Amino acid sequence: MKNNYRKLKFSILLQTVLVTALTVLVGGVLLKFVIDGIYNDSFARTFVDVLVFLNINEKTAVHLYWQLIGDNKTFFMIVGYLILFALFFYVALSQMTKYLDQIDHGIENIISESTDPIHLITELKPIEIRLNEIKATLKRQELEASEGEKKKNDLVLFLAHDLKTPLTSIVAYLTMLEDHPDMPEEERKAYTHIALEKSIRLGELINEFFDITRYNLQNIELEPVEIDLTMMLEQLADELYGVLQEKKLTCEVDVEEELMIYGDPDKLARVFDNILRNAIAYCYADTEIRIEAKMKDGDIEITFTNAGDKIPGDMLQTIFEKFYRVDGSRSTGTGGAGLGLAIAKQIVELHGGRILAKSDDNRTQFVVTLPSKEKTEQKEGSEDEVHTHRRLAFRGKAGRGKRVQSK
Repeated sequence: MKNNYRKLKFSILLQTVLVTALTVLVGGVLLKFVIDGIYNDSFARTFVDVLVFLNINEKTAVHLYWQLIGDNKTFFMIVGYLILFALFFYVALSQMTKYLDQIDHGIENIISESTDPIHLITELKPIEIRLNEIKATLKRQELEASEGEKKKNDLVLFLAHDLKTPLTSIVAYLTMLEDHPDMPEEERKAYTHIALEKSIRLGELINEFFDITRYNLQNIELEPVEIDLTMMLEQLADELYGVLQEKKLTCEVDVEEELMIYGDPDKLARVFDNILRNAIAYCYADTEIRIEAKMKDGDIEITFTNAGDKIPGDMLQTIFEKFYRVDGSRSTGTGGAGLGLAIAKQIVELHGGRILAKSDDNRTQFVVTLPSKEKTEQKEGSEDEVHTHRRLAFRGKAGRGKRVQSK
């Protein structure tokens, strides 16, 4: 591509050089054979004869010739060269104008949203390729934006509908409690517990609305510090103990000690928490969720494994898109905004890492790869960057390399 651009620039430069050379050549010929050559005396004689014809004395006419022309030959020669250069440059410019017309045609093709590919002349082949790439990129972005907007609108409608269900139940159970003050204590506790569960679910749905707004209006900014990833993963597993126990699941954490990285602890905690909650939501009951972390080629690889239904291959390609949900339905237990994995992917990539999903007939894995502290320092050292904002986010020596959450 660069070679093609060089050829185009060389072609324009060559035309400019040719215009200059042609001007000098033609001007030299005219100077030698016309001005100073065989037509020199003829031109002077004609000029004098014209003035004499206009009733001007011959001596005066000769004087006027030398005063106006003969003594100003250098001036007229410069003017002549400039006129010749302008004339030849205009001819060459018409060729360059053709290039611009071709480019304008290509841009018009993009603006008009024509489905026809852009075709330019051979000299503009590299620009033709680039314009077609831009056109394809804009079309793809337009389709992605349209699809994303449709998914978001559908999701808002689903969420609006889902809000009615827990709200209606809350109102119904609270009304029953209000209307029957003499209700048996055991029955009152049961209704109160149901109303609490519905209220929690209502809060989750409202938070999903906020997630949609934040994702569209807010850029994710990192505040990197030094993190003990070993301790962080163990703490996250501890915090989910209640959720695991409720679904009768176990969680085994098998990580190497003192895995240190630079990153935003709050953002990374959100990534890992989202993956774990996703694993819990789609995991078979009475099974184990496994968290592993180890050094691999200067990076730290964190793997989350759970037993569950296979995610089809085509869905693995779109699972990290915003507003995408694996089950495609709106169930009370797992219905979500479909933003968690999309945000997780964005956060991981901002940290210079990557995230991917694997799935077979009986298990699903999410693999997060992040650059280690040493690798980040080596990269920053080579770029002569200085970071003065770092501090230790998780202090103290890492605990056990393996921890099991029991039922």
